[in-house]
Amino acid sequence: MGRWSEPLLSAHQRGRCTLCDAVSSGGGTFPLAQPWHTIERVETADGPVELRRRGERDFLITIAGRVLMNSRANRSEIALARLGCQPLAERPHPVVLLGGLGMGCTLRAALDVLPEGAQVLVSEINPALESWCRGPLAAANRDALCDRRVAVTIEDVAERIRAHADDPARPRLDAILLDLYTGPYADCDPRRDPFYGSGALARTRSALAAAGIFAVWSEAPDTRFEARLRAAGFAVKRHRPGRAGLRHAVYIARLAD
Repeated sequence: MGRWSEPLLSAHQRGRCTLCDAVSSGGGTFPLAQPWHTIERVETADGPVELRRRGERDFLITIAGRVLMNSRANRSEIALARLGCQPLAERPHPVVLLGGLGMGCTLRAALDVLPEGAQVLVSEINPALESWCRGPLAAANRDALCDRRVAVTIEDVAERIRAHADDPARPRLDAILLDLYTGPYADCDPRRDPFYGSGALARTRSALAAAGIFAVWSEAPDTRFEARLRAAGFAVKRHRPGRAGLRHAVYIARLAD
């Protein structure tokens, strides 16, 4: 899901799910008798990124053999999209920025909630993921990239947010959803992290319209990130989707009207 920014992976980054999670998670257990087959592969500085398939609809994306995401363990990503976009459902023409494409499942969940007049801008750093989402993963995301409301750009989403914050000619965003490989974490630089530091949060606030929504996926709760959100002027609510198993965190931060 486009979990990385440049560089592809850094020393602090942690995997979204282990191989065990990929085998049994998110509403079902994969039939272990069926082998995984690598159907796409691209080389990166951090090792090969592979798209693997088991059967017709079960997919994994791995880097150097480490599981980044799988098509069944995505309840927190779907919750991110629904919680972030549901308040926009009655607006005629909301503009949403989604950072991180991945398998396209977050995008599909957002489209299912948003009105026909919405515009969804997707920033994805890795062009292979866009190609996979239009090809082998199209069944998993129900052809989300073919929706006329969607525009995908290969870019760093931090730079897209900066552009909206700095350029008054660009539209202010009704929602920004960050579904990146690494969410906020305890050891990130509290001031200079490009997504979750205080400087980035100030730019995010400037890029949002009145009553704008900032929704963030996180591997685990991070109280220091919550404090930075509040200091930046957001009202924050933390969600923990699911009742059992690996439960990630979803932050919904809102600006006042």
